[in-house]
Amino acid sequence: MISTELDAAGVREPSLRAAYEHCRSVNARHGKTFFLATRLLAPRQRPAVHALYGFARGADDILDDFDARSPEQRAEQLQQLSTRLFNSLVQNRRGDDNPTLTAVVHTARRYDIGWDLFDDFLASMRMDLTVTDYPDRKSLERYMYGSAEVIGLQLLPVLGTAGPREEAAPYAAALGKAFQLTNFLRDIDEDLSRGRVYLPADELAAHGVDRDLLTWCRANRRTDVRVRAALAEQHAITRAVYDQARPGIQELAPASRPCVAAALTLYSEILDSIEAVDFEIFGRRATVGKPRRLAVAVTGLAGAWVNRIRYGGV
Repeated sequence: MISTELDAAGVREPSLRAAYEHCRSVNARHGKTFFLATRLLAPRQRPAVHALYGFARGADDILDDFDARSPEQRAEQLQQLSTRLFNSLVQNRRGDDNPTLTAVVHTARRYDIGWDLFDDFLASMRMDLTVTDYPDRKSLERYMYGSAEVIGLQLLPVLGTAGPREEAAPYAAALGKAFQLTNFLRDIDEDLSRGRVYLPADELAAHGVDRDLLTWCRANRRTDVRVRAALAEQHAITRAVYDQARPGIQELAPASRPCVAAALTLYSEILDSIEAVDFEIFGRRATVGKPRRLAVAVTGLAGAWVNRIRYGGV
């Protein structure tokens, strides 16, 4: 299957093929829902999406792997990653043997994805080294632009658009934000284990919630009634962002719509799972079951084939 994808994408050089294969394996191993959605893309699009995922995952692993590295060591690794990407992508220097960088630089050049989007992403990653709380929505939005919205903007040229790219861009950014807000709710327990809270402190405080109360919930595997009310508000805000993003599916190239629609459906249903357990998310992880994921994928696959036949593309 990977050979078919690389052939369709016009990737012939052996070392470059190996780099893309590496990124695909990272996506398949670590991003199961996202990887499933990529199966609905045309084969020629998939390697680029895997490369972008692989780069983002590599940066995230520098931050979040549980090991003995100090914040200073992680900061140095992030800076090295940034410098190596800049040297390859902007300075056009050769010789970097990192397969993820090899693939993502090739993708960025092919699809005209600017350095500024990668720079903004890495800036938000650096914030995770020192910022553990966000006092208000504005500060969280600043973080999410680099950590989530730019991912949607990076993917946009790969997905293609029905009209001018700038018209589709706000929707792509909103969808990236919706996905990340969903993660913030689903992973609040895990984030607390890393010392972070990705919910606006002032909005939590309006319900009598602070970090200490969240920590108590984590320790006791219970959701306090005040925390439940605060999470319900964050849940509603996230739903509204999905509503903002959904019309953007029609702004995409027809062949890409089933993939993005499936991803939106599956991720938004994580919110359904959180609501179904009445926000008892400490000590458990809200997920969408495999049968449902497969059902959405089958429906999306049928739509993808129809669109490829109707509009062309492989």
